[in-house]
Amino acid sequence: MKQRPILGITMGDPSGNGPEISVKALMDPTTYERCRPIVVGDAKCIEAAVAVVKGAESLTVNAVKEVKDAKFVFGTIDVLEMNQVDLSKRLYKKDRKALAEKMGAEELASAYKESQVMCGEAAFQYVKKVIELAMAGEVDATVTNALNKDHINMAGHHYSGHTEIYAHYTDTSKYTMMLAHEELRVVHVSTHVSLREACDRVKKDRVLEVIRIANEGCKALGIAEPKIGVAGLNPHCGENGMFGREEIEEIQPAIDAAMAEGICIPEKAPTPPDTVFSKALGGWYDIVVVMYHDQGHIPLKVKGFVYNKAEKKWDAVAGINVTLGLPIIRASVDHGTGEGHAGDGSANELSLINAMDYAITLANHR
Repeated sequence: MKQRPILGITMGDPSGNGPEISVKALMDPTTYERCRPIVVGDAKCIEAAVAVVKGAESLTVNAVKEVKDAKFVFGTIDVLEMNQVDLSKRLYKKDRKALAEKMGAEELASAYKESQVMCGEAAFQYVKKVIELAMAGEVDATVTNALNKDHINMAGHHYSGHTEIYAHYTDTSKYTMMLAHEELRVVHVSTHVSLREACDRVKKDRVLEVIRIANEGCKALGIAEPKIGVAGLNPHCGENGMFGREEIEEIQPAIDAAMAEGICIPEKAPTPPDTVFSKALGGWYDIVVVMYHDQGHIPLKVKGFVYNKAEKKWDAVAGINVTLGLPIIRASVDHGTGEGHAGDGSANELSLINAMDYAITLANHR
């Protein structure tokens, strides 16, 4: 029988929803039939989350210093103890109103900033540690809960997100973000830059690089002959240069070069951005190369995020983020830290479960 892969799961920002959704995801006994999960974080934060998550009362937390000491059995949440958080200084956003009645405005602002810096440092250290574990072969795949970019930057770590941290600590120069929900997958030519800069980054070499990474990423998921759609940048793909020349001068040459390498791009040309996702959902493509952040994020989140207007709650917060091109596996939730409701046990764990599923699939294929 094939050994279940070990997943290193970062706890995320301690003042966010990561501790709670980690607990919720590990309440399912079938998870342990498919993988061996270990949370990289602070055991005291996971214990606090167990206390607020409905139905988690019977779970125990096993703090360990090394992965080899984990139990990997249902009913016990293994935590690689990082000891980064002083719970007495952690302030949830939802508690600020009550705290304002006890503290002066200046005192509250100082305490809140101290909490943010502490949580940013903790979240960063969890990510750095899980990368080290994967690079050393102690975990088979990594899964990340959300961090707060402001918090990690306040703590002195100047990265725009997980992807850039992973690239730095794995010494990777050619990588891209893949978002996925069910059969819809997208990869990005650029991500965390202004829209003005994103247009300038649509260059043949980068588009070709991302097409190649998309092709290999699909193969890593077990898709033997991936079909790739390539979105245009401009309305109607520029209408032969009337609305922009990026399709003519940068995107089409990249497509031609990719096809010469044997990569399957069924339409042999860029596809208008307003139809490419409908075609992907219809099975035309296994993955879509998009030109900038929101071009890919919006359709994924329209499909994966479902808000119940009548009950005023999210029925689903689904979808995942995978960094392709790394020497290690990294899958992530596709949502933020949810700080407005963190600490009340209401966070939705579906995206984390999706990310774990992807990590398991990638680890098994590798």
